[in-house]
Amino acid sequence: MTPLQALIFDVDGTLADTEEAHREAFNHAFAEEGLDWHWDRPTYTQLLAVSGGKERILHFWRQTEPGRVDLGGGVRATVDRLHAFKSAAYEQAVLDGRVALRPGVLSLIEAAGSAGLALAIATTTSPANIAALLRRAIGPDWRLRFVVVEDAATAPLKKPHPQVYLQTLARLGLPPAACLAFEDSANGLASARSAGLQVIVTPNDYTAHHDFRGALRMLPSLQGTGLRELRAWHASAQPERTHQEP
Repeated sequence: MTPLQALIFDVDGTLADTEEAHREAFNHAFAEEGLDWHWDRPTYTQLLAVSGGKERILHFWRQTEPGRVDLGGGVRATVDRLHAFKSAAYEQAVLDGRVALRPGVLSLIEAAGSAGLALAIATTTSPANIAALLRRAIGPDWRLRFVVVEDAATAPLKKPHPQVYLQTLARLGLPPAACLAFEDSANGLASARSAGLQVIVTPNDYTAHHDFRGALRMLPSLQGTGLRELRAWHASAQPERTHQEP
């Protein structure tokens, strides 16, 4: 049986309930640009099916103006500018203390590190967003907790594509059977499963309606979840070996 050797975490919605702060940051960006766009909660819930902030803006734009032809690259430049406004607003929300780690996350990270398990991040959010969140939640040395960080800068193919998890596994030097992934969305689950990983899902208000078939476990949060439970669930997912009598 392959022992559990690493935990791999998504960020947005998994490590922290970030989506409401992201939604407000998008709306701030639209106002800064002078657009009359406003993403309410139902609209943003639907848009979360599109992975990536820039991709989400572009998808909404195409829905709003389906006949627009971008001959001079103006749409792409505007999307880049909007995303820059949005990122700055999100980082300020984190600095203001409006985003915190979800229950049980920090204690599990600390327990896993003390037990010698490798910790990794596999997300398609931006490096700046990750750093802003974890610097405030864990401290300035947060990067030392994670042996691998894969993000939008290193894995441009967004979830549900498995690129970010495949690259994480390659850098860890571990097979999927030696790891557990933690996700909050159907796209994240599909990405991790496509890379061969077993997945613990902790939905949030924006993803509770997703289809999580294929998850190893679905939990309201990681509160009260320790390494004993994770090892037991991980072992239960290992294929049984057949033994032949001599």
